[in-house]
Amino acid sequence: MHVAEVEEPHAGPGEIRIATRASGLSPGETLIRSGRLRDLVPVSFPYLTGFDAAGVVDEVGDGVEGIVPGAEVFGMSTMTRRAANADHVVLAVWAPKPPSWSWEEAGGAAGAVETATRVLDRLAVPTGGTVLVQGAAGGTGSVVVQVAVARDLQVVGTAGEHNHHFLRSLGAIPTTYGPGLADRVRALVPDAVDAVADCAGGALPELVVIAGDPARVVTIADFDAAAHGVHMSHGAPADETGAALGAGADPFAEHGLADAVALAAAGRLRIPIAGTFPLAAAAAAHALSETRHARGKIVYTH
Repeated sequence: MHVAEVEEPHAGPGEIRIATRASGLSPGETLIRSGRLRDLVPVSFPYLTGFDAAGVVDEVGDGVEGIVPGAEVFGMSTMTRRAANADHVVLAVWAPKPPSWSWEEAGGAAGAVETATRVLDRLAVPTGGTVLVQGAAGGTGSVVVQVAVARDLQVVGTAGEHNHHFLRSLGAIPTTYGPGLADRVRALVPDAVDAVADCAGGALPELVVIAGDPARVVTIADFDAAAHGVHMSHGAPADETGAALGAGADPFAEHGLADAVALAAAGRLRIPIAGTFPLAAAAAAHALSETRHARGKIVYTH
């Protein structure tokens, strides 16, 4: 991985371009970089990284209304265009940067918010129900917890004991991950768990037992999902069966960014930051992500 000069992108119809202040690192990109996803995500070089970013609008594409150069926003590039870890980024969806968020928070927010919204919408747990979030202290899991709490759900979150105070601060009931999880959850929530959001991977058999039905488990991290009858949700354009959407379909029609702005204004959503790195230290950022113990989102500053 290295920093290089590439051709400057420009906003097309329905897009905006920002001068980037911060951008996020997705754990999935460490898998792409390492080659572990070579069969699922073919890569041609040079491969440009990054999916979510925040910055100041400096170009507005045709057909875009309600925003002008100089506005502060956060948002996402398209899955095919990516390249958000750069000085200038073209965004396909965006929302105003909440004043209460730092640039680092805003730069790492959009992907986690979109994922949390997508997963919780699919699980459709009724108000007052209980959801277990596996891997609740990570960059995505911590946002899933907060969005679920904002939906008036009871949340049980798994994390190492050193992160239990952190989970309580987000509104979750903490417990440790690993063998015996079903018994620990049963002791905490005698009335059973309605659904499980898996943000960590590696524990689907026990998570299915906890949920009582594989249809009540959604994972974003376990590529063995199909073998367990579990739905794997991802940011690529896909419908509820996993088939590719047709041309022109909007995979982010319900991306949740507007709701995130409202939650941030109410003091109900923060983006925990595990570490900030300049782009030149991207290898160190990937190394932190690969420990699988980063508490919150890893971001680049620009």
